[in-house]
This record gives sequence, structure tokens and C-alpha cells, in this order.
Amino acid sequence: MGKTGRENRRYSTEFKMCVIMDMREHKLSYKETVRKYWEGSKGKEANYVKQIQLWERIFLEEGAEGLMKERRGKNNASGKRGRPPKLNPKVEEDLIAENQRLRMEIEYLKKLSALVLAEEQKNGKKRS
Repeated sequence: MGKTGRENRRYSTEFKMCVIMDMREHKLSYKETVRKYWEGSKGKEANYVKQIQLWERIFLEEGAEGLMKERRGKNNASGKRGRPPKLNPKVEEDLIAENQRLRMEIEYLKKLSALVLAEEQKNGKKRS
């Protein structure tokens, strides 16, 4: 059940950049920035502070381009949420076959190593 009486707002990239750059240039705290850009936000400052912190982190990590990305919903641009896309059946078969070949190769190498070690022990040689 969704929250009632609450409007989701989308802020433009220009607004986000303006807020971040103004805060950084004038060395404003998060709360001062909230008071400056969101008048009448009494009691909701923490929400706006979190939003500014998120914008600043995205700006520092990804630059201005990062602020342009839509990050809400299951199929967001970051690709971190939701179910991973299904592989092409042919690609999936090839990967399974390769996995089986690699497992067989590992087993073969383990057995070969054990045989070589047994042979060296039998002949009294030390393995280097």
C-alpha cells in the first residue's frame, strides 16, 4: 500500500547541479542548502538533506552525466535491481558445455598430479 498525500517530484538536472554547485561554492551545510532551496520544509529537512547527499555522491562519482540518469523503478539505468536478463539459449548451451569441459580438465589435472606424486614417492625422489 502506497503512502498517501505525498507527491513524488522530479528535479531537473540543471536544478540538481545548481544546488550542488551553490552548496560547494558557498560552503553551505546541507541544512543551510535545504533552507535556501526548499522554503517551508519545516519538519522535512532530513528528507531533503538525504536527497542532497545522494545528488552530491552521484555528482562526485559520475559527474553531471550521473545526475541525468533515471534511477527509480525495477529497470533503472544502473541495472542493479530486478532479475538479470536471460541469455540466448545457444550462448547458454555453449557456456554449460565449456563449464563441463573445464571441470573435466580440472579432474584430469588432479589425477595426473596425484599419479606424478605417487611415482616420485615410489622412486624416492623429492618433488621440487
